[in-house]
Amino acid sequence: MTALVVGISHRSAPIALLERVAVDADGACKLIEDVLANPRVSEATVVATCNRLEIYAAVDRFHGSVEDISQRLLEPAEESVEALIPHLYVHYDDGAVSHLFRVAAGLDSMAVGEAQILGQTRDALRLGQEQGSVGPVLNTLFQQALRVGKRAHAETGIDRAAPTLVTAALDRAAGDLAGRRVVVVGAGAMAALSVATVVRRGAGEVVVVNRTPERAERLAAEYAARWAPLAAVDAEIASADVVVACAGAVGVLVSRDAVAAAPGPIALVDLALPHDVDPSVVDLPGVTLVTLADLGDELRGSDVGDEVEAVRAIVTDEVEAFLSARRQASMTPTVVALRSMATGVVESEMERLQRRLPGLDENTRSELLQTLRRVADKLVHQPTIRAKELGDRDAVSYATALAELFALDPEAVDAVTRPLEPRLPGEES
Repeated sequence: MTALVVGISHRSAPIALLERVAVDADGACKLIEDVLANPRVSEATVVATCNRLEIYAAVDRFHGSVEDISQRLLEPAEESVEALIPHLYVHYDDGAVSHLFRVAAGLDSMAVGEAQILGQTRDALRLGQEQGSVGPVLNTLFQQALRVGKRAHAETGIDRAAPTLVTAALDRAAGDLAGRRVVVVGAGAMAALSVATVVRRGAGEVVVVNRTPERAERLAAEYAARWAPLAAVDAEIASADVVVACAGAVGVLVSRDAVAAAPGPIALVDLALPHDVDPSVVDLPGVTLVTLADLGDELRGSDVGDEVEAVRAIVTDEVEAFLSARRQASMTPTVVALRSMATGVVESEMERLQRRLPGLDENTRSELLQTLRRVADKLVHQPTIRAKELGDRDAVSYATALAELFALDPEAVDAVTRPLEPRLPGEES
């Protein structure tokens, strides 16, 4: 089984299209179920964020898998699949490893280096585990991606150097927040980042509005803010100076009427997909609206210089180490089969000798057996060493050549083949 990624993101499609294919938690679960219905797919999970939707799958072949998965991903858009296909990207095998490592490290984010994607990658792994749809291929891949992301943030200043979506949006929409009344709609990871940012920038009263009171109350308490139920959102907006909406709910949460009721100028930031703010509010006097679509070019052009290069170097090293470990692991069945063949030859010859020399005493027999075993070990030792060395470069072709040269039984190789997790340098055995 080999990893396959089919995705769509801010790098490949306009925000309007991303909005049409966005899925919530239930939608992600259904998407996993639909993908697993393909007999060529054995594992699957979904990375769903405000600016990307990616399906990760373990497949037994590329063709027949990628077409079906692409259709599944684009179904929510309710448009011609052929028209949307150009907006998709596909990564397979080594490319899938490299892509996920880049994503987890924040190199592929709209705001380069933002740390939220690391949690979203962890959520994708957890979702697959809860659904029972993640096995050895994706579990190994995602676990290592999380380690890569943590290393990138621990060893570089990428998260400090890169602007976050919230910071960039607030700079563009409202500027100075000192003493201003801010309403944050939502209580998830993006909302928590929003509350932390506005508090740090000196906002006056901060109100957290959310459908689930417990989550709103918990987030508000963490930053000495106030919380309100979603039913009160119109009243809270009517007296707000700044509104940050990042709930990503189905349907508009910040209505035109609520914004129109505000007595003075109001700045709105919509960081949700699907959008939380009625787009028509831009026609109202005194209203400033900043959306993800407005931030795209600005964030993609953000220059974080040496920090980005440092993270790229980390990702490159980690990809090479992962692939090297995986190639070496793939040689194991062939090496085991080779040693099993040698052991079989020794045992066969000893049985033959025993029949020809029935009077052979036990001490002599034992000494002959040990001698034959040493000879066999020495004969297969060098091929085994070379298998590990050359397998790091070209595991498939060398394993095949080794099996052909020594006439290894394919069934013997299959018998020792199992899902192998690559062990990376420094990991305990």
